[in-house]
Order: sequence, then structure tokens, then C-alpha cells
Amino acid sequence: VLAESNPGRYGFLWQWFDEIYVVLDLLLQQHYLASCSASFSENFYSLKRIPMAESRQQPLATAGLPKRQHWKSLLLLVLVPYLKGKLEKLVSSLREEDEYSIHPPSSSWKRFYRAFLAAYPFVNMTWEGWFLIQQLCYILGKAQHHSPMLRLAGVRLVRLTAEDIQTLEKKLAGTTSSQTHSIKAQVQSAVRKVLGGVALSLSTGLSISVFFLQFLDWWYSSENQETIKSLTALPTPPPPVHLDDGAGSALLPKLKTICPLCRKIRVNATALSTSGFVFCYRCVYNYVKIHQRCPITGYATELQHLVKLYSPES
Repeated sequence: VLAESNPGRYGFLWQWFDEIYVVLDLLLQQHYLASCSASFSENFYSLKRIPMAESRQQPLATAGLPKRQHWKSLLLLVLVPYLKGKLEKLVSSLREEDEYSIHPPSSSWKRFYRAFLAAYPFVNMTWEGWFLIQQLCYILGKAQHHSPMLRLAGVRLVRLTAEDIQTLEKKLAGTTSSQTHSIKAQVQSAVRKVLGGVALSLSTGLSISVFFLQFLDWWYSSENQETIKSLTALPTPPPPVHLDDGAGSALLPKLKTICPLCRKIRVNATALSTSGFVFCYRCVYNYVKIHQRCPITGYATELQHLVKLYSPES
């Protein structure tokens, strides 16, 4: 927003958007891993990470992960998506450069990135296939992890227990086990409670904002808009139906020059814009004035819908 509103002053923010995003994401994931033993999204769904060796007695979420698993999780949560995004942008730019390059076809640089572009789809397919196989194994109960990133980090996901939720609530509320009555301690306790409330409000607001932005992104996507238009579009009206069984409806004559009402050669041919059928002016005028509908189709018609037709000779 700042870069678009004032590009002269804040344009560098857009140029370094990925790096700024990585720093903010690093701080966010570091906070949640240290305080809740889970990433931001995992904590939202009441999950926590525990070391793979811990099978019987699970540590509390507030205890945090061991340093090795903690830093592995942090790097795999932040660094891997950043490098993957940078690699995709590099491939896109190299493909454009390959189409409009000024390097000679036999140069070493040209041969290098052409080989890189040729190998990238296979590497990407292997990466995505690895994730797909891991997810299938997890669904079939053959693996403890739904993502290879968790296995590389040496952790697995489990549900938060009631004791975990209680300790997290106490930590967010800023309660302490030791009760002191000094003024300084009371002020510090009040400040901690206020900061804890602000942190809880910001955390809840951030979670709601993220999913609200995802909902807006889905709602205004082109595919969803096409679906909404197809569901809300008015149905196509049916073609005119000959009401030969209705009372007072006129039958169409075999000759096109015959008026369906008087059964004679048309005089002062007049068409109805609501149906397109042609009658004598006097016949259709009197009929529409009385019945206010088309004699053939039964569509609602008024006198203003009468259109006088002129022959080429006249």
C-alpha cells in the first residue's frame, strides 16, 4: 500500500518485498515456535510439534522444542518457501531472457541456463511427487508425517491437550505462581497483563484477518466470479409457444399473407414487437386494446408495441 501510494518514497519496499516478508514471517514463526511449539497456522488449528523420539510422555506446548528441532523447524518454515519462490521467479525471468536474449546461441551462459531450464521441470516434478507420496502414505497410515518438511525437522504434529490449553491461557493472561504485594511487583504484573491482552488481541485479529483476506481473494477470483454469474444469471426465456388450445387464441394460417385474426389478405400490415407476428392493423389494434396480449403467443402486449410495416412499393 505504501509503495503504490507513494512510489517515490516507499518504492524500495516493493523491490524488497520478498525479503521484508521473510523477516516478518521469521519473527512470527519464531514467536509461535518459542511460546506454543507450533507454527502460526498449526497453532490456529490447535496443533503442536513434538520431537519424534517423544512417544509416551508428550512435553507441554509452552515448554518449546529442543534447540535442534526448533531451528530446523524455523528454517524449513521460512527459508524453504522463500528459496522456492525465488527459484520460480528466476526460472520465469530466464525463460523470458531465452526468448529475447542477445547472447549468441553457442555461448557458455546460453547453454548453461538452457540446460537449467530443461532440467527444472523434472526437478520440480520430483519435489512435488515427494510431497504427494508422503501425503498418500500419511492417509494410508504408513507414515507419521503429512509433509516431508516435518520429517526433516525431526518433529511430528499432535493435538493440544487440555493441560496444554490451560497453560497457554495462563501464559497469555500473564499469571505468575509467586504472589508479591509490593507496588513495583503489582505494576509489573498489571503491565504484563495489559501486554498479554494486547498480544492476545493482535494474535486473534491477525488470525481472523488472514482468513478474511483469503476469503476475499477467493470471492473476487475470476473462476469464482464466473461461477457466481452462471448461478445468478436469469434463465433464457422459452421460444414462443402456439396457444392453439387456449380460449380465444388465433391459429396461424398456412399462407403468410393472411391475417391470423380475420383470415383475409392483410391490410396495413402491422407486427407486434413482443412476438414478431404480423396482422392487419385494424384487427390487431382492436384485439390488443381489449385483451392486452398477443393473439398467437399470449405474451403481454400494449398498443405501443404495434409496428407498422411498409412494402417496398410504397
